[in-house]
Amino acid sequence: MNTITRSTRLSKVAGVISVVLVAALIAVPWWAVASTEHLLAEFCIYLALASLWNLLAGYTGLVSVGQQAYVGLGGYVLFTCSVFLGLHPILSILLAGLAAALVAVPVAALVFRLQGAYFAIGTWVVAEVFRLSFAQMTALGGGSGYSLPVPIIKMLGDAKPVREANIYWISLALGIGALALVYTLLRSKIGLALTAIRDSEIASSSLGVKIDRIKYAVYIAVAALTSMVGCIIFLQKLRISPDAAFSVNDWTAFVIFIVVIGGIGTIEGPILGTIIYFLLREYLANLGSIYLMILGALAIVIMLTAPKGIWGYISKRWNIALFPVGYRINFKD
Repeated sequence: MNTITRSTRLSKVAGVISVVLVAALIAVPWWAVASTEHLLAEFCIYLALASLWNLLAGYTGLVSVGQQAYVGLGGYVLFTCSVFLGLHPILSILLAGLAAALVAVPVAALVFRLQGAYFAIGTWVVAEVFRLSFAQMTALGGGSGYSLPVPIIKMLGDAKPVREANIYWISLALGIGALALVYTLLRSKIGLALTAIRDSEIASSSLGVKIDRIKYAVYIAVAALTSMVGCIIFLQKLRISPDAAFSVNDWTAFVIFIVVIGGIGTIEGPILGTIIYFLLREYLANLGSIYLMILGALAIVIMLTAPKGIWGYISKRWNIALFPVGYRINFKD
């Protein structure tokens, strides 16, 4: 008798390993040195950004090159709420997510009028408008930037190791939370609709899928979560400036690279891509501009030989999924 399942033996093993790995990551402040803790926090940040961009571009077809708009917005809302309203940084992170969702509503109404490459350019223009606008705010340092006051920093702990541990745990929560949210969403009815949109918008529309409504909802949700990630980025740096907050290279270009080489439209792709990116950065970053050339060449080679990324090729070649979101039929004699 044939059976329909989602999980496989490999996915069950991956689930167990994931639980053990998460437990080890939670305990990092107790067994790792400060540099390792800082590196893993940054890894979680890029994993979150890559997973969210993958949800946006890989499943809804919204190829944005302006997600740095919400990274910077989140950072500035954090500084504003903490410095001028005296709120705890954690509460400020939540408010930044809410603020970004509200801002994303009119922004989405504007950029969704554009299609294809025009949409991508439109999102970048919006990000530049944000950058120029915050550069005019003298209360937050204008173009030169602003540093987080010591009393605000101490809200996360009087001792430096305690503060760094708290920042790490927030980064870990956002990284794993973003990944878990995408995974849970894709296993739901909305995920089924997103998969249909990814495969064919025309076919999904003919089946009654509310494409525009779903795209709006995903864009707003991704904006809110990206803004929260932006908060932890600049909470870790303790300083913000328009150029750093709205950097297209740091918060969009590298994220796109991660998703492209890892595997767009897959859960596992951003994980694999983030690992590869950090390995390349650790060993090649001291080469300067040559390092960026290597990243670009690698992306081009992978796009030509494996358009769906490394994990996309592996999944298609051997029909495996560590985190399956669809159903499969097990044929039995």
